[in-house]
Amino acid sequence: MIVFRYDKTFEGLLTTLFDAYTRRTFPERLLSENEPLPMFSEKAHRVITESYKSLRVWAALEKKLSRAVCGMLMHVWLSELPGSDELLFRYMHKALDAPSSIATHFADKDVMEVKKIAGKVSKEREHLMQFVRFQQAADGTFFAPVSPIYNALPLTMPYFTQRFADQKWLIYDTRRRYGYYYDLKTAEEVTLNTDEHLLDGKLDDAWMTQDEKLFQSMWKEYTLALTIRERINPKLQRQHMPRRFWKFMPEKN
Repeated sequence: MIVFRYDKTFEGLLTTLFDAYTRRTFPERLLSENEPLPMFSEKAHRVITESYKSLRVWAALEKKLSRAVCGMLMHVWLSELPGSDELLFRYMHKALDAPSSIATHFADKDVMEVKKIAGKVSKEREHLMQFVRFQQAADGTFFAPVSPIYNALPLTMPYFTQRFADQKWLIYDTRRRYGYYYDLKTAEEVTLNTDEHLLDGKLDDAWMTQDEKLFQSMWKEYTLALTIRERINPKLQRQHMPRRFWKFMPEKN
């Protein structure tokens, strides 16, 4: 069994593909630096991530695949599912070897799996845009904790920077412990030193403005006033509004 080790970054994955073509040896397994080698495997090749290699591979893929399909590849990477890097490696290998785009080769299980996973990540992106709830902190920044299944937060940045361009905000992924802070100009990735207090989805009362507490109370009362108890359908509600988002929504607390 041929094994390649790399740094588990997307740039590293593209470099892995470059090395495979250069060596004319294609791995059956992709491992991180610290993962143990499988039984009966040959000595692993260690991939050194290099920007010029990854850029060349990506440029070649852009010539073979449409912009939408290249976007699907990024969606699959952000899924963080086990084996997704090996799936992408096989897909990109086939795409580069094929005389034309493989995007419609639905008899190929790798093509179908990429399409399936990309669809799930895209759906999570839509959920984030629909169900994010901001809370105004005492310094005026609008804060929203999230905890998506897939790492879809980067895919929402174009939407949030346009939709809320006139206010400072921070959207923070409590599961992956990073977020994006928008300063009225650009959204930059940030991490917080201590974020355990954010896991319940609420800012501490001492951190919120008085107006924010009032608005949350009014929003809850408004939601209750609109609710028709005889028509409550929890199963249907969970289908349209996944339960994992509820703890971050004032109207559901």
